[in-house]
Amino acid sequence: MSQNCAGGTLAAYVPNSNKPWNAIRVAHVYKRLGFGAKYDDIQDGLQITPSQLVDSLLTAAKNAPLPAPPAWYNWSAGNYTDINTQRIDQYKEWYFQWIADMLNTGVREKMALFWHNHFVTKFTDYLCPSYMYEYHKLLQTHAFGNFKTFLKAVAKTPAMLVFLDGLKNKKNRPNENYARELFELFTLGVNIGYTQQDIAEAARALTGWTNVTVECAPITFDPAQFDNTSKTVFGQTSNYDFDGLHDLIFQERAVEVSQYIASKIYAQFVHALPNQTIIDGMALTFRNNNFEIEPMLLELFKSDHFYEDEAISVNIKSPVEYLLMLPKEGNLPYDTNILQLVGYLTVDMGQQLFNPIDVSGWNGNRSWINSTAITTRWNALSQYLDYVVFALDKEKFRELAIDVSGNSNDVAVVARKITDHFIPKGIDAAGYDQATVALKFSVPQNYFDLGVWNLQFQYAPDQVWNLLKWVIRRPEFQLM
Repeated sequence: MSQNCAGGTLAAYVPNSNKPWNAIRVAHVYKRLGFGAKYDDIQDGLQITPSQLVDSLLTAAKNAPLPAPPAWYNWSAGNYTDINTQRIDQYKEWYFQWIADMLNTGVREKMALFWHNHFVTKFTDYLCPSYMYEYHKLLQTHAFGNFKTFLKAVAKTPAMLVFLDGLKNKKNRPNENYARELFELFTLGVNIGYTQQDIAEAARALTGWTNVTVECAPITFDPAQFDNTSKTVFGQTSNYDFDGLHDLIFQERAVEVSQYIASKIYAQFVHALPNQTIIDGMALTFRNNNFEIEPMLLELFKSDHFYEDEAISVNIKSPVEYLLMLPKEGNLPYDTNILQLVGYLTVDMGQQLFNPIDVSGWNGNRSWINSTAITTRWNALSQYLDYVVFALDKEKFRELAIDVSGNSNDVAVVARKITDHFIPKGIDAAGYDQATVALKFSVPQNYFDLGVWNLQFQYAPDQVWNLLKWVIRRPEFQLM
């Protein structure tokens, strides 16, 4: 069985000759915390310390303004003239808005995407764009905040109340769906620290969030539907209500909650295979800071462990990451058509935003790759590269090559520098030879033999385009 061989500790990373602060590690920060970085951003990152870079990225993410609410942010059924058509159009509108936000506000949206795959809801179950907007706004707003506050807010949002049947959870007919996932998926983990009786009693504590006037209207608490009697959860008896039950989880199962959330963050942002020592330390920091998310993230992203070679380029990019990192890292152009194309392609590739496969979310990592998925990936980015050439600005390919190579006129150097920019840990010698052939493209060999080729050459953008079509098919490009 594969093992996580990354060493290091949660102590702050101090660059040294064996583990230098270099472009590979700066790119690693940007890939894991966001959706990659262009060449200039990586060079700027080299001028500051790892701690300063992490601080700056998280501070910018927290302070970034939220997108303007859509015109329909508070619509209920009565606002629609053609509800079936309009709400699908609104879903698409906000889907494409999130893709744009990922390119513009990558770190916040990377965290929001993580929480979306933790606090799962499915648009196809609730079908209310106003609910989707409110849910998404919560993911963005609470991404770095207090987990206890976040949990309570998500639990009361209409998207969750409909998706996990809180709307049906009434005094004389309790529904256990949300209570079960609250323990199993949101706080403790499967079969950890609770019993079926705890689920049944917790469901009674959560009754009453059942008041809605019309479809897609706000959902409020109805005291008449609340089970106002004693419940026993985790061996503790009281007349628990919504807040009381959620508070009890952190009171009685603090270690389990902290371990579970730390392990999920570790798997997403560091390595698919756990390192229990690191997770234990993260969990302790989480508890010691009253379940504030940011201190745990800062400790992890500044840690010596995070910058280990064995933690770099080991996670498989999700479809969203695969599609967005190329334009982000290449500083390549995109427009509304591209945002829409990316949106449709993520669906084709199995990562439909606002609609994970089930309540447990996308499995991630190796589940993204199979013989069919890999060709879908190649074709998706090939479409994008073709669109840049024929509809946007292919001169951006020349600019990319000049930036990363220092305007070299050595075709092998340029090929290597471009490849290394997108695959920071590099490839083997045979691979670089293939990259050079791809960059030469259809230019006669004598141009290179005579030393007359350079990046001002007329066909240089087309050559870079051809090289990138080769790069996106490399196995190493699937990793981050």
